[in-house]
Amino acid sequence: MNITNIEKAYQLAKEQYAAIGVDTEKAVERMKNVVISLHCWQTDDVGGFEKPDATLSGGGIQSTGNYPGKAKTIEQMRADLEKVMQLLPGKQRLNLHAIYGEFGGKLVDRDAIGIEQFQGWIDWAKAQKIGLDFNGTFFSHPKADSGFTLSSKDEGIRQFWVEHMKRCREIGAEMGKQLGTPCVHNTWIPDGSKDVPVDRNGYRSQLKKSLDEGFAKDFPKEFLKDAVESKLFGIGAESMTVGSHDFYLGYAIKNNKLICLDNGHFHPTEQVGDKISSCLHFVDEVLLHVTRPVRWDSDHVVTLNDEVQLIASEITRNNFFNRVNVGLDFFDGSINRIGAYVIGTRAAQKAFLIALLEPTSDLVKLEEEGKYFERLAMLEELKTKPFGVVWDYYCLVNDVPAGEGYIAEIQQYEKEVLSKR
Repeated sequence: MNITNIEKAYQLAKEQYAAIGVDTEKAVERMKNVVISLHCWQTDDVGGFEKPDATLSGGGIQSTGNYPGKAKTIEQMRADLEKVMQLLPGKQRLNLHAIYGEFGGKLVDRDAIGIEQFQGWIDWAKAQKIGLDFNGTFFSHPKADSGFTLSSKDEGIRQFWVEHMKRCREIGAEMGKQLGTPCVHNTWIPDGSKDVPVDRNGYRSQLKKSLDEGFAKDFPKEFLKDAVESKLFGIGAESMTVGSHDFYLGYAIKNNKLICLDNGHFHPTEQVGDKISSCLHFVDEVLLHVTRPVRWDSDHVVTLNDEVQLIASEITRNNFFNRVNVGLDFFDGSINRIGAYVIGTRAAQKAFLIALLEPTSDLVKLEEEGKYFERLAMLEELKTKPFGVVWDYYCLVNDVPAGEGYIAEIQQYEKEVLSKR
């Protein structure tokens, strides 16, 4: 896209927004507050590197499709991630799962992993000048086959997963310490029942005990932030999920943890954007996993839709940037995986820029004065303001392709790199 044309169009858009009291330069500058944690598992369909040709299983997780070019080694994954970040404006983070360590061809079980399997990731992140986030992996393992991990009534299985959680927190804290930015460590488990259980309370008592043991050691907040993540249901856990939203929200409030809100983990009529301000009255911070559910938690590539827009608007309107940690969580193996990353991340970024181009104080004033016609009219008029022009300008000043320019670059990368795997 022609740079001169972008700059000319931007000046006209700047004037249009100024007419309604919006400073586009300020909006572009505030986009520096939007830091998104990229999920590493989109590169390889959640396979990981514990063993050759690993594929995910269990816990209601399912990546579909077999598009050519999947990352098969850590080197390939890092190359793909670097390409993705070259096509995104702003600065991102990387979110790792525990199955993505450097195991050197040796079997290191999950209750035995340590920082040595992730030092390479820390060194890579230093070179990229980004932070890392981390997750325990409580699925795709023989000791998860029963459907219960931290909530298991089998003490040997329960203790195995508690030890995994402890080691993940140690790894996350070291990531935060070495990189100089807190690592957000998230705990999600697939535990639940396919059919109607009798002892729901018993399993939840086990989960609480395990969390208490796993969180027993304190780490400095400048190194590690702990989050817990709920889910409504999953494949094989349709009738009861042990770690429900009610359970984890209560646990987070009582124990000063982050609550992770994944917008695919609730009933389709619920909106995570509506939950953010409610939760932040009672917890210090929130972790978001932004995805696109289609009928259920199917984790489609994020697009610029109403749900994502509400999430971005709620964070922006309330200046929650320092209290909400934004991460992505989708995995689509049916299309170019690099393209999926770029589409999804740019969609989330666009939602934030749209929110920053809103005359929020004026809209609040109309609301408080009971001028609901005027409020609705302004919200509707904002939809046709030249946001796309400001987005192109934002890409331009960040030296990344504007508009559809990234498509050709991804096609070229597929031709030169992905097609040869």
